[in-house]
Amino acid sequence: MIRIVLIASLGLWINQAAAQVLSLDEALSTALKNNIGIRIARNEVQIAEINNSYGIAGGLPLVLGTASENQQLTSIDQKYSNPANNKSSSYTRSSNLSAGLSADVLLYNGGRVANAKNRLEETESQSRLLLDSRVQNLMYNVMLKYFDIVRQQSYARTLETSISASQQRLDIVKKQQAVGVANDADLFQSQVDLNTQIQNLQAQQLVVEQGKTDLLTLLSLRPDSVVLIRDTILVNTNLRLDSILAAISQNPDVQAAYQQISISRFIEKEVGAQRYPSLLLNAGYNFSHTQNAAGFSLFNQSHGPYIGLGLTVPIFNGNIYKKQQQVAGINVKTASLERDTLLLGIHSSAVKGWQAYRNNLQQLETAKKNYDLSQKLLDLVLKRFQYKQATIVEVKNAQQSFEDAGFLMINVSYAAKVSEIQLRRLANRLP
Repeated sequence: MIRIVLIASLGLWINQAAAQVLSLDEALSTALKNNIGIRIARNEVQIAEINNSYGIAGGLPLVLGTASENQQLTSIDQKYSNPANNKSSSYTRSSNLSAGLSADVLLYNGGRVANAKNRLEETESQSRLLLDSRVQNLMYNVMLKYFDIVRQQSYARTLETSISASQQRLDIVKKQQAVGVANDADLFQSQVDLNTQIQNLQAQQLVVEQGKTDLLTLLSLRPDSVVLIRDTILVNTNLRLDSILAAISQNPDVQAAYQQISISRFIEKEVGAQRYPSLLLNAGYNFSHTQNAAGFSLFNQSHGPYIGLGLTVPIFNGNIYKKQQQVAGINVKTASLERDTLLLGIHSSAVKGWQAYRNNLQQLETAKKNYDLSQKLLDLVLKRFQYKQATIVEVKNAQQSFEDAGFLMINVSYAAKVSEIQLRRLANRLP
């Protein structure tokens, strides 16, 4: 009966044999392909690319074509000093046709166009960096969730090993009872312990399945998809703090902060350029045709090109441009302070992450040794229990030590891996 219960509790693992195996690389590529936040960031990059043009910066000529035709009925009553020239008519038809082509070319405006174009280039570059930052953060979250599932599955395997030991203990008690050297209390206790551990395994399986649901949601896949993760936690032990700190300058958030300073400076120059005169070149071609059925002028037509210069000099507007330039200068200082704050925070995170990384590696060596020793201890106590040289309490204590050592080793491995992933993210070294 106990074996049937155990097989039923592990049925979920058996059913997953035919499920799709999901590797870390596949999870990362799927997340980058499907994640809505990444797709939005890519759209923002496309918008920045479109906006990065001389037209948006205001450096290209403005060419306009106009045309109009008016038909009207006019009543005329004209009197002159010579009555013979007097004219009078009612509802006389007249028409006017006009067309023109004009072009305005900016020759000078204090460098506003050049600074606007530089700002647009920096904005496009910054949008790519922000996309890279979102990619790094997404990969970071996917890797954490992926390895958390590996950790939870390792918990389950530790429980499975402990259940196997409980089953051996129960079998030993049954054999001992059959020859009259064990009592019902030992049998009942062994049975209760085994059932309890089976329940713990079932609860752990729920944690694993819910973790997979969270991962599938992060990958923008159907939450009810069946996937199988077969992986282990392998920690890179070769990271160096000086290398991580030197690579922080490549962090996309840091680079974006530097570019925000440049963008703010170009905005300051753009605003300051409004205080300078603007010189425009005007050129075009006009055509006009007027025809009247009555009146002093019956027909008039003119056409021809023109060219000229236009100069606009700002004299006084309440010091608006000056104040806008002052505000833009303060924004430059603010962007510099935000960059310094970001750098300080990232350096602090890198140092703390490195400290955790080194400490976890040291703990991991001890945890592995304790796990091996606890497994040997459990095997030894089970053999002694088989020959009535150990009590059931000693077996339970050995099992508990084995589970605790297994859980600790898994947790330390995961903590070390998390520290490694965080350091690689800060250094922009995620795959």
